[in-house]
Amino acid sequence: MPIKKTILGFLVATACSGVVLASEQQDPADDDGLPQPSVFERYTGSMRALLNQSLNFLGVPYRLGGTSPLTGFDCSGFVGKVFADALGLGLPRTAAEMSQMGEQVKVHELKPGDLVFFNTMRRAFSHVGIYVGNNQFIHAPSTGGVVRVEDMRIGYWATRYDGARRILPGMAPRQTQSN
Repeated sequence: MPIKKTILGFLVATACSGVVLASEQQDPADDDGLPQPSVFERYTGSMRALLNQSLNFLGVPYRLGGTSPLTGFDCSGFVGKVFADALGLGLPRTAAEMSQMGEQVKVHELKPGDLVFFNTMRRAFSHVGIYVGNNQFIHAPSTGGVVRVEDMRIGYWATRYDGARRILPGMAPRQTQSN
């Protein structure tokens, strides 16, 4: 497993490095005269931390209701732990609740760190993972499985894709109206 984690980490880092290197400019200096990173640099740094944290959990077993790498994760427990550890951002407990946060993202606009949702239990937004780039996502799949990276284009995932959301640090949950 360590070799797979290292290779995957290298591939993700390589895929994201072009994005990080594309921004060389910095925001104007702050009150202390020190240059501050641009919004883009802060975003890419946050997403790099998020992806690195998610890769740390490769191989952790699935556990229904699980929220810990010591005892196992379910899909939303995994995503919540990654966002909390990497960004200090608390997310709701379920995939359906997570699907109400952030901004909707079209499949062709996906960026590493976006949440991807699937209908795996005959109801919308019943499964969530983290997009890592190149049509790949990392998730805690189901009983008997482990946290792993999979291709969204394979038949099972492609037919169950429900959409994606982009959640940035400091973003509040989207307000929904009650009927």
